[in-house]
Amino acid sequence: MKIQQFKFKESGLNRFFGPLEAKVMECIWHGKQMTIKDVQIALEKDKIVNFNTVMTVMNRLVEKGLLDKYVKGRVSVYQPVLSQQEFLEGQSKELTSELIDEFGLLAVSHMLDAVEEADEELLLLLEQKIKKLKASEEI
Repeated sequence: MKIQQFKFKESGLNRFFGPLEAKVMECIWHGKQMTIKDVQIALEKDKIVNFNTVMTVMNRLVEKGLLDKYVKGRVSVYQPVLSQQEFLEGQSKELTSELIDEFGLLAVSHMLDAVEEADEELLLLLEQKIKKLKASEEI
């Protein structure tokens, strides 16, 4: 699943979603299976309490393929299609591939610089991954 717009100037889930969509997804990822009312109650701390607004956002997330919806009795129940980790992993992979496709070696070079600046341990993990890739190619 590919998110159509990545917002570089935002942070966290807001890079992929609008602010209310991000809050709804956080609720659902923590609650696993929730009704609109469940999400509405969880969002009350953020002063977002309009049932119809929450319902509209959740149904849009279903249309985008991020939530599944099923009926249990007379209530619609929503659950995430992917876990938060799976979603972030997929988006990260997609974004990385697009950067490399468009900018090639320049993107790789900047990623290595960023890894080195961020954390020495990440650089070691990257080295290990490169060694594994090289070893699998030799077989």
